Amino acid sequence: MNDARKYALVTGASSGIGWHISEELARRGYYIVAVSNQNDQLRNLKETLEKTYSISVVTVDKDLTQEDSAMQLLRFCQDNDLDIEVLVNDAGMFFFSEVTKADYETVKSILTLHILTPTLLCRLFGEQMAKKHRGYILNLSSITAMMPYPGISLYAPTKAYMRHFTRAFRSEMMLDNVRVTCLMPGATDTSLYSTGNINVSFLKKLGLMKNPQTVARAGIQALFRGKAVCIPGFFNKIIVIILPLIPRFIIEMITRRTSGVRKK
Repeated sequence: MNDARKYALVTGASSGIGWHISEELARRGYYIVAVSNQNDQLRNLKETLEKTYSISVVTVDKDLTQEDSAMQLLRFCQDNDLDIEVLVNDAGMFFFSEVTKADYETVKSILTLHILTPTLLCRLFGEQMAKKHRGYILNLSSITAMMPYPGISLYAPTKAYMRHFTRAFRSEMMLDNVRVTCLMPGATDTSLYSTGNINVSFLKKLGLMKNPQTVARAGIQALFRGKAVCIPGFFNKIIVIILPLIPRFIIEMITRRTSGVRKK
């Protein structure tokens, strides 16, 4: 590999926000190490970016819910002389369920994917960046980090962890000239909302849902500007302020009436 090339490693690169983050980085001249367990989509990403930009894309078909996946990624990059300057932890999963009704393996997967793997990637690649006194790390959280509500009692707290971890990690890495940013998007037009029960066009007109391109661009701009947190959209910024102020009894009342989650 050419040592002059700048490499960015993006997890969850095969779709949604991760795809467009990869494109934003390619536009800035970065060669992409695209990681996902969706091999067909990875090939599409590679073909699209290499055709459009003067860069190359290295695809890595890997299940990041496996506990040793972070170390495997580090070794892959070392074996192929891929000097990672930018790390983006975007890979994620979502499901709506009470904890005691969720499949055991699914619970394990979301905890590993949202907490263990990105933390270890920050540990491993952050160490390399610190030695060079240069690097950028973008971690994906969510405005649901402010919403520890029934039904998303696994998803939201894992995003809350990433929010707090990123803020603390940022303070540590500042000493080594490594910029760390937390991206906290709200509702985004991705496959998560690909259902006939949701009027995506109407929500986008109201400003309640963002395009993944918009979220990706905002996140990358915030990263290179050295911002601590990026919350795309004025409405989402308001939500983050209001949500913690909602009385708990109101949340429980709405939950009982609309979703059937049992009161504990």
